[in-house]
Amino acid sequence: MSYRSDRTRILDRLVAWSPLALLAGLAALTWWLDAQVTPPGPPRDGNTRHDPDLVAEGVRAVETNKDGQPVQTLAADRARHYPDDGTVEFDAPRFVMTEPDKPTFTVVADRARVSGDRENAYFEGRVRATREAERAGDEPAGAITLTTEFLHVTPKQDKAQTDLPVTIEETRGIIHANGLVLDNQAKTLSLRGNVRGTMQPAPQK
Repeated sequence: MSYRSDRTRILDRLVAWSPLALLAGLAALTWWLDAQVTPPGPPRDGNTRHDPDLVAEGVRAVETNKDGQPVQTLAADRARHYPDDGTVEFDAPRFVMTEPDKPTFTVVADRARVSGDRENAYFEGRVRATREAERAGDEPAGAITLTTEFLHVTPKQDKAQTDLPVTIEETRGIIHANGLVLDNQAKTLSLRGNVRGTMQPAPQK
């Protein structure tokens, strides 16, 4: 199989991740935080400063299906809510999707921030998104991992993008680029600049 077709196959599988679903878990936690910090009565003095009004340690939020099995889990060492613009920041966030009959999808980063309107999420510092191995037809397909230092996710647009170097790895190859735009609605993945990589030949049948 040619390098081009192997690379295309990796990108097709990457698009099939639907990584924007990670925002469902983030939204569940941020709306919960909003409910906890809505102040009764008149605003406090100094509420226009960008100071947190809630700091939570050891945060963990779990969404379950109708059978009580966890399908989305968001954990963080610390979360901070800012009343002036409604943003929520997370330290060491870890998001895990464990939907039945689908490979486990995990996102970890040093930090994350969700905008007050819940339309943007920013992951920063050692961002690593991993989709575990699955079967593709009769052949096993290995895990796919994306690493970068920054990832901007816009859930309503079903997009994830970064302008920083990104690496995509799977069992038979690795691709580097200067950035990417993943459009889940259009099912497209655009790699930005200096695209390069190495591929192992496909096994002969």
